[in-house]
Amino acid sequence: MKEEKKRFFLITLLMVLMSVLIFGDGTKLVGSALAKEVPKEIRIGDAVSFTGMYATFGINKFGVEAAVEDINKQGGIYVKEYGKKLPVRWITRDCESDVLKMAPLTEDLILREKIHFIGCGLEVPTMRQGTAVMADRYKIPGVYGVGPFESWQAMKESAKATWKYSFTAGFAIATPAEPGDWRAGNNGYLMWPTMMGVLDQFGKQTNKKVAGFALDDADGRAWYMAFTGEAAKAGYDCYRAKDQFGIFPGDTTDFTPIIKEWMKAGCEILWGNCPGPHYGILWKQCHVLGFKPKLVCATRAGGYYNDVQAWGGDLPNGVGMEEFWNPQVKGVGIGGTTPEQLFQRFHKKTGQPLAQGIGYEYGTAQVLFNAIERAGTLDPDAVREALLKTDIKMTMHGRATFEKGTQFWRWPVAWGQWQKTNKPWIWEAPTCFSYNDFLVSTTKYIFPMPYGK
Repeated sequence: MKEEKKRFFLITLLMVLMSVLIFGDGTKLVGSALAKEVPKEIRIGDAVSFTGMYATFGINKFGVEAAVEDINKQGGIYVKEYGKKLPVRWITRDCESDVLKMAPLTEDLILREKIHFIGCGLEVPTMRQGTAVMADRYKIPGVYGVGPFESWQAMKESAKATWKYSFTAGFAIATPAEPGDWRAGNNGYLMWPTMMGVLDQFGKQTNKKVAGFALDDADGRAWYMAFTGEAAKAGYDCYRAKDQFGIFPGDTTDFTPIIKEWMKAGCEILWGNCPGPHYGILWKQCHVLGFKPKLVCATRAGGYYNDVQAWGGDLPNGVGMEEFWNPQVKGVGIGGTTPEQLFQRFHKKTGQPLAQGIGYEYGTAQVLFNAIERAGTLDPDAVREALLKTDIKMTMHGRATFEKGTQFWRWPVAWGQWQKTNKPWIWEAPTCFSYNDFLVSTTKYIFPMPYGK
């Protein structure tokens, strides 16, 4: 009996000890172990226009994919909290250039794919409101491109939103950097001085009469109003700008009435902002009607080879466009990847000439990767704080900092022109005018327009 009582006592004591371990301090141990469970990967997601009106932007995905490939070759991003590197996975959804699909697709990435962060694609401003709303709703930091600073800020103010979890990248049209910012006073980081520099270079050889055009969207309308205003101050006569003549709805297919008025007014400069497909129709009809201005620039429309070559024939020849990146820029990627190496990888995979967006999407991914490593955790608020403090001296797209208050990373701007080459792709757009030493001019601008050459 004594042995049985002893055995019963020992069993009871053991059970009590186990209960204490499991339900007492042991809970902390178990909870701690679960809290430190290491993710298999860092999941970054974005809705991207792979099809539809803005499908050209989808080509830029190569830049993000290349950045992911480069970081994963190094084992991934080092996260101090887990004491190891984690590989990166980029997950996308095709938003089909539909502004109404951006929010639900981003939410799907958050809820179904369990992404840790949002980014790193480039879209026009109107496409990104849904991204920003979802980023704030779920408190997930996002780093992505939005195009013009002014258009993005106008949308933000109209929505009376802070969008504190969105860190955006793009170019400034005319809004200067704040005093004290390292870009303050540098015209190489403003589109208008760059554009006016091109006008000033050749304006005296024209009658200074401008035919302005733009798609009636947030990007096009804001651009039109700002451009015609600045051009007028510089002594250019922008035809019926006060009437907003030349701003057209998205379903326009016949530009004949507009073109005939430009011809009657004797306009020698054609300059505007719209997607590539719209401009292709407009420019073909200009040729059919015999409208041959001396200087032609197509902002947004001329940004990508795929759009330009679709115009057909010699229509691209001499058309000017904005530039933000090319293989000659001063930049460096992950593991020492150079801009030229990035371009060569792109050409080898696609057979295409330059798509400038691959450079700044690569750089945007670098910025997010860097913030995650500096934060040392995947905690969204910690990564957000790291993004606020970003100042990387050199990325694939130059120095990267977000301006205080706006959380906007402005890019350098230059001007290029589509010109014929003896290469298989026929058209290239070398940099022809630039104010900055990051993205320098490499070729002379062809003036007047080389019709029939």
